[in-house]
Amino acid sequence: MSHSSFLLTKWYLDCVADNGDTVVLYVADLRWNRISLHYGSILTAIRDEIGSASSLHGSVAPAVDGGMISVKQPRLGMEGIWTALRPPARRTVFETADGLVDWHCLQPMSQVDLVLRGGIRITGLGYAECLTLSLLPWQLPLTELNWGRYLSREDAIVWIDWKSTKGRRIAIHNGEERLASSITESEVAFNGSEARLELDRGRVLREGRLGDTVFPTISRLIGLLPRSILAVNECKWRSRGRLHTRSGDSSGWVIHEVVKWKS
Repeated sequence: MSHSSFLLTKWYLDCVADNGDTVVLYVADLRWNRISLHYGSILTAIRDEIGSASSLHGSVAPAVDGGMISVKQPRLGMEGIWTALRPPARRTVFETADGLVDWHCLQPMSQVDLVLRGGIRITGLGYAECLTLSLLPWQLPLTELNWGRYLSREDAIVWIDWKSTKGRRIAIHNGEERLASSITESEVAFNGSEARLELDRGRVLREGRLGDTVFPTISRLIGLLPRSILAVNECKWRSRGRLHTRSGDSSGWVIHEVVKWKS
């Protein structure tokens, strides 16, 4: 099998209102040999009640026009506009002769206005990224991934802690890459004790094996994926975050996750 036959483009967009109402959207395009899939899924926490939906039909990639991203997902019952409040960032997270993982954070901080099925309107700060993967995911030398984003009116932070034999750690604060001395599910520390972000892990949005939570909705892939991928465990939270820095403190909402591969 040629590794170059695999190409996954996965969009992630979110929004958390001031009251904590949360919308997380995934839109993915997969091309692998003769398989071509267009996938969309939505995860919500409205009035603290968790909801989800997914579709393999009619999912269209977000449209980018300068600093604006527009999304229309009628089968998922949502549409919205993400307007950039911070400049983008882009990094190659992992690369081999067989392919790479390209991380494009288009909007580290957005002003979001969206409407859900039933006319429910959500406005607040949000985030948007696009990940492109051109090699088979189960060939990545990963043991654990810790990812998150924190937004307040003053601060935008995004972090990736890629734990593997070729680990990579990225932390960007208000457009500047920072040295993250520690990243855990409850705290992110920069430059020793210079800045510290506390995460309360107040609400679990999704937890479990990917074979139980994500892939059952993509039945065409189940028989093609190795058990190692189906057994990957994910926990995603919506947390209240508090950032402590030398110049002062801020508080805001955090979406973050820990993904673990069995050794």
